[in-house]
Amino acid sequence: RSLSLLMDISGSMSLEALTGSRKAFHPLISAVRPHPGEAKTARNLLKILGDESGISKSHKDCRKVQDTYSLRCMPQVHGAAKDTFRHSLKVFETEANSSTDNPLVFWEDEVILSGGNFHGEPVAFASDFLSIATAELGSISQQRISRLINTTTSGLPPFLINNSGLNSGMMAVEYAAASLVSENKVYSHPASVDSIPTCADKEDHVSMGTIGARKMKKIIRNVQKVCAMEFLCAAQGLDHLRPLKPAAGVLAAYEAIRNHVSYAESDRPFYQDVETILTLVKNGTILNAV
Repeated sequence: RSLSLLMDISGSMSLEALTGSRKAFHPLISAVRPHPGEAKTARNLLKILGDESGISKSHKDCRKVQDTYSLRCMPQVHGAAKDTFRHSLKVFETEANSSTDNPLVFWEDEVILSGGNFHGEPVAFASDFLSIATAELGSISQQRISRLINTTTSGLPPFLINNSGLNSGMMAVEYAAASLVSENKVYSHPASVDSIPTCADKEDHVSMGTIGARKMKKIIRNVQKVCAMEFLCAAQGLDHLRPLKPAAGVLAAYEAIRNHVSYAESDRPFYQDVETILTLVKNGTILNAV
């Protein structure tokens, strides 16, 4: 849940660094496709970005008609993930408050029944669905990183560093993000479509739900790292637009990051920066600041 909100923030920061438009988040757009998560995300983005900023004013009359999908479609992609989280949470809460033993003893009815409430299919499906949704958050975030480091699409220095060529800048950060996103594609293969008979074929169909839950945890950890990488790259991008200031919500996130990670004048071990920002992602520092 926190990760989905953090992605709204990192996406907003990238949008400002890429001089993107807020028009795609207008409430009228969500109103004609009323998925709750889409409207929620659009509201979040508008709150973070506000009406205008120094950066948005600087390109108010530019000739761009619309932004790339990874910016323009944040309400649709982040929103679909939010709806998936909501559905999965409902399934998990139902399961946690259920009786799944076998046999079941119904004392008041004076009956003992053997059944199948132990079967983990509901949780297995929800875990697989949640894995897919979380992996997609990482995928769209990585695409924003790719646009940030590409001077052709960003208008910023190549790889977000001065003297690129002598310096590699955020090139390796993008590599790492792409690697994590590709790894998540493997983990996103649904565990619940697999089964293998055991117990002399008495237990002939199982959910593999524990596998689904374990790989879901790996995906969440990977996407937290991708989110931290986007924050690192977007903050570096904003520095190259100074003295123009970003929107208030973006500025709050930027300052929370810059309190712990400085602007990169030249190459350094960026994994240390990523680990520092990852801590800020996990402990709520950035989210609370915004």
